[in-house]
Amino acid sequence: MIKSNAIVITGGFLDTGSAKTAHGLIRGTDRFNIVGIIDSKHPGKDAGEVLDGHRRDIPVYATIADFTQTSPQKATYCVVGVATKGGVIPDSLRAMLKEALESGYNLVNGLHEYVSDIPELAALASQKGLEITDVRKPKKFKDLHFWTGKIREVKCPKVAVLGTDCSLGKRTTTRFLVEAMRKAGYKAEMIYTGQTGWMQGAKYGFVFDSTLNDFISGEMEHAVVTCYQEAKPDIIFIEGQSSLRNPSGPAGAEWIVSAKADAVVLQHNPVRKQYKDMEYYPAYIADPKDEIALIKIYGAPTVALTINTAKMSQEEARSYTRDFEKQLGIPTVLPLEDGVDSLVPVFESMIKKSLAQA
Repeated sequence: MIKSNAIVITGGFLDTGSAKTAHGLIRGTDRFNIVGIIDSKHPGKDAGEVLDGHRRDIPVYATIADFTQTSPQKATYCVVGVATKGGVIPDSLRAMLKEALESGYNLVNGLHEYVSDIPELAALASQKGLEITDVRKPKKFKDLHFWTGKIREVKCPKVAVLGTDCSLGKRTTTRFLVEAMRKAGYKAEMIYTGQTGWMQGAKYGFVFDSTLNDFISGEMEHAVVTCYQEAKPDIIFIEGQSSLRNPSGPAGAEWIVSAKADAVVLQHNPVRKQYKDMEYYPAYIADPKDEIALIKIYGAPTVALTINTAKMSQEEARSYTRDFEKQLGIPTVLPLEDGVDSLVPVFESMIKKSLAQA
């Protein structure tokens, strides 16, 4: 895949959870070469240092005009890097997208509202010969798949990366696991299930929350089977969405049942007690021990716990890690702080077992 240069709009939210699409692209993408972040709050800084203290040589510019006029690098694409309330495109963002088109950039949008459905922007793109990619736009009916049972043909281990809530870093952990297994000499692939996974260049997958419910199990199966047939991987990791018990959008059963996951890696934040943005509702995040028990009932063992350390000190995070590892009897790691290389032996064992049974 030949990377295209891209800038990413974060609109002053670079240092918040609202910019998680941008965060994923800053940490790594095989589809784009990110040459600038547009964020009025942090101009002149390095985007990686703003994100997590690690320099990535991606400069932040206050405006699109600043990038266009001063950057030594050119860009072909402008990516929407924020999640807005309700997934709509507010007037402030619409104005930035118009400026991007006027400046000659193709647009990539992962929000629920489609840029191509906004007449003014669609007409401007057409006039200038530019492309608008609305990643969440559903597939046409003829391109959707029902579940068939072909998942039984996939002989390599399939690992679902689930969480106890949404916005915990499941996609990032999934990508880290793929990278760690590749570094260890194995052919590992990722099944993306969200728009950012596609933007990061994952080849196989679908956008879960823009797929008609009748086709979710089939699209899940089709992505995994296609990946297995074409890439012939030693192991497949499937990016999770939301959580099994999140009232606003429960998800996870399809990963275990329809994709026939052989194992689960569970992501958790110990200090988050209620579901994200649902503090008004009396629903509380399950203890990992209880979530692991539920996952087992669905049919898969949980082989590792990964910890999201947001709003925790390092000392607190490591204390939770030690406690959970002792309590649960499975490896427990901090992906952002320590990486996931320590989990490689867990998956090596699964690969060897699958080869022995082939």
